[in-house]
This record gives sequence, structure tokens and C-alpha cells, in this order.
Amino acid sequence: MSDDKAPLLIKRYASRRLYNTETSDYVTLEDISNFIRDGREVQIVDLKSGDDLTRQYLLQIIAEHESKGDNVLPTGVLTDLVRSYASQAQSVVPQFLAASFEMLQNGQSTIMENMTKINPMASMPGFDAMRAQQEAFLKAMTGGQTPFGMSGPAPEGSAPPASAASPAKDGQDLDEIKSQLAALQEQLSKLGK
Repeated sequence: MSDDKAPLLIKRYASRRLYNTETSDYVTLEDISNFIRDGREVQIVDLKSGDDLTRQYLLQIIAEHESKGDNVLPTGVLTDLVRSYASQAQSVVPQFLAASFEMLQNGQSTIMENMTKINPMASMPGFDAMRAQQEAFLKAMTGGQTPFGMSGPAPEGSAPPASAASPAKDGQDLDEIKSQLAALQEQLSKLGK
């Protein structure tokens, strides 16, 4: 999801280096990919001509991920995209793809909300804390992505991630986390009896 801020302006110099105008430093395609994953809109322009190069660089980021084995787009979809550039279907494809991605995101959000509503463990004492810890763990393991690649607010009735509920305390021990996990496991085992 996009941030309320204006898009992050990246200028491409004649040397093809990319310059972040907010932090006054050079960035790589991986940096730009991380900005986007963090929910930031990005605009890349050529310094000299002022041409918008955003699409070109977004396609390059996708191509790099696909070449590294992060295959999201099946070969059939890529083939159909290539065909659409040479046919009359070209005018329909962008709107169709945008609508499809929007439906996918909305569907994932609805699934998560419904899973929360029908989960019998949701009424268990301490479930919100356990869920918050799991979400924080998943977010840390997936580089900031929320479950199913979903971004935005947590489903209604759920607790915010532990990191958002209270500021992280310096020196928080692994032992404290282990003891909390053991207490939750004990509660779960009591419910199973």
C-alpha cells in the first residue's frame, strides 16, 4: 500500500547512478525494491531530460527477481503479456491486470478477517498476545511483509504486533521470550485436555 507521503523522488544521472533526493545519497535497484516493499511509492526521473523512468526500472526489478528464482509470474502469463503487445488486446490488459491484483489483495484481506472470526482459539485468554508475537516473528522473517503479502491494518479485533503495541525495550532478553512461549504452550496444553 502506498504511503500518504509524496512519492520518493529518485533522479538518474547521466552516469546511470540513481540518487535519492530525500537522503541525498546514491541507491541501488535493491534499495528501491526495499522502499517499495516498505509501502513507499517511488518515482524515477532522468535528471537531464526529466523523462519518467519509473516503469523501466520497476520492470528491471521484476526481471531481476524472476532471474534469481523468485518466480511469481508463470511462463504462460509472461507469454500472454508478450502477445498482448502485438495485438488489439493491449488496451484491455493493463486494466485487467490492475483489477486482478486489486481483487487478489481484497480477497487475501477478507480471508484473514474470516479466519480470525471463525477461529475457536480467538476467544482464548492470551490469544491476542500470541498472535501479535507470531505476526511480529513472521514480519521479521519475511522482511516486513505481512501474511500472504498483505499490507495495511490488522484485521478488526486483533492486537497490533508486539513492536507496535509498545516500544521495544533495550536489552529485552531471549529468556523472557522463551518464558512467554512456554506459558502459552502450557495454556494450550491445558485447553487440549
